[in-house]
Formats: sequence, C-alpha cells, structure tokens
Amino acid sequence: MKKCVKIVFTIAALAAMALTTYQTPFAAATEEIRLLVLGDSLTAGFGLAPTQAFPARLQEALVQRGYKVRVINAGVSGDTTAGGLARLDWVLADKPQAAIVELGANDGLRGLDAGAMRANLSAILKRLEKEQVKVLLAGMKAPPNYGTAYTREYEQAYSALAKEHNVIFYPFFLDGVAAQRELNLSDGVHPNAKGVDIIVANILPYVEKLLAGVKG
Repeated sequence: MKKCVKIVFTIAALAAMALTTYQTPFAAATEEIRLLVLGDSLTAGFGLAPTQAFPARLQEALVQRGYKVRVINAGVSGDTTAGGLARLDWVLADKPQAAIVELGANDGLRGLDAGAMRANLSAILKRLEKEQVKVLLAGMKAPPNYGTAYTREYEQAYSALAKEHNVIFYPFFLDGVAAQRELNLSDGVHPNAKGVDIIVANILPYVEKLLAGVKG
C-alpha cells in the first residue's frame, strides 16, 4: 500500500513540475513590453490626430502581429538632442524595456554643431544601456545648405554611434517619405497619415528585431 501511495505521489509531483515548466515561458511571452519612442515632432505626431502619430500606428502594427506591447510617445515637437538628453530621467520613469531614439532632425535644421549632437546622443545611449534598455537608433539626413563637410559629419555620427554602442541601427527614419509631396503635410517636412504608415512599415522589421532582444 505504501509503495502504491509513493508511486502516485511521484507521478503527481512530476506532473506538477511539467505543468510549471510549460507555463513559465508562456507567462514570460505574454508580459507587456514597454517601448519608449524618444523623439521630436516626427514621432510626436505634429499636425496629426494622436491615433495617426507614429507611436500609435506602430503599436497597432505590432499588436496585429501578435505582440503585447505598449508604445510610449515621448516625442516633443522642436526638441533637439540636448533637449532629449535633458528630459531623459523623466521619460525613464515609465520603466521601458526598449526604446527607439529618433533625435537630431532639429539639430540639423538649425545647423547646430554635429560634434555636440553626437555627444548628446552618446550620453543618451549610455544612460539607456545603464538602465538595461534595448535600443534602436534611427538616423537622419542633414539639409544640404550647410555644406558637404557638415553633412558628412552629421550623417556619419549615427552609424558610428550605433557601432560604438552596439545598438540596432535604422539609417534614415524618413526613408521613402522625405521629399514626397503626397506623403507630407503642407510644410513639406512632417509626414502626413499616409507617410507615417510608410515609416511604420519600413521600420517594423527593425523594431521586431529590437523586441526579440527584449524577449530573449
């Protein structure tokens, strides 16, 4: 009788262990990922309804693909890399596990020092690394009116930083949208709703790679 009880107990224990082993990865996979979008007017959704802004459309696309994610819109119109760095403590209060850094467009438009821009972005990436936040760095193109030397230093800063900090790099945030009249607002600078959808579609594979790093 004791032997039968022992066998039954052992089987029950093994079953419980198997159930726990099966459930744990599932629970981890369904945890919500908080994805921060630290940027300027291009991500804030200048001239658009909140539901048309990049963070909202990105979240919708990710949810449709089965991700449990909350995309946090930390875009501020007119912000520079210095501004993004200055408010980093505040935006990190949401405890994101991943971040898209889209800053530098206003530095370029104002012709601000490219070396200072690089230093600001580097400080942002270092802080995110310290907080164990996985990062996707989105690059930008400089306006042509400041000369080839400035353009080269400005644009190379992004790829160099991505390599230096070992983060995922998306070379041009406005790829496929910049200078396309039908995809931008009347100012010719900010994407309209159609433009945002193209940005989301283009960057989505990079964002999925970012989220895979968080899950892993």
